[in-house]
Amino acid sequence: MNAFKAYKACVPIAYSPNLYITLVRGIPGTRKQHRRTLEALRLGKCNRTVMRWNTPTVRGMIQQVKRLVVVETEEMYKGRKQKEENHRALRPPLVINHQPPHAEGTL
Repeated sequence: MNAFKAYKACVPIAYSPNLYITLVRGIPGTRKQHRRTLEALRLGKCNRTVMRWNTPTVRGMIQQVKRLVVVETEEMYKGRKQKEENHRALRPPLVINHQPPHAEGTL
């Protein structure tokens, strides 16, 4: 693998100045070096998301723990949050009428 392909492999689909990193797998049972990397990224618990600048240092840390985390660009993160918010939004109440409809001649 040449250097460009190696660089492309660790960069998200679209360039973004910020990366949103979410820990999706548990920490117990991982190598000590990986636990320390997650600690440096400030990821302590599952399903926690942190925002970090898109720098070579952070990309290297992500590369080291790539099987434990999910990386999103700013647009992807905002889209996911908007979708979750719409799913949780209040819906109009369901109105159920149990009375039979009145026929015109039965009044």
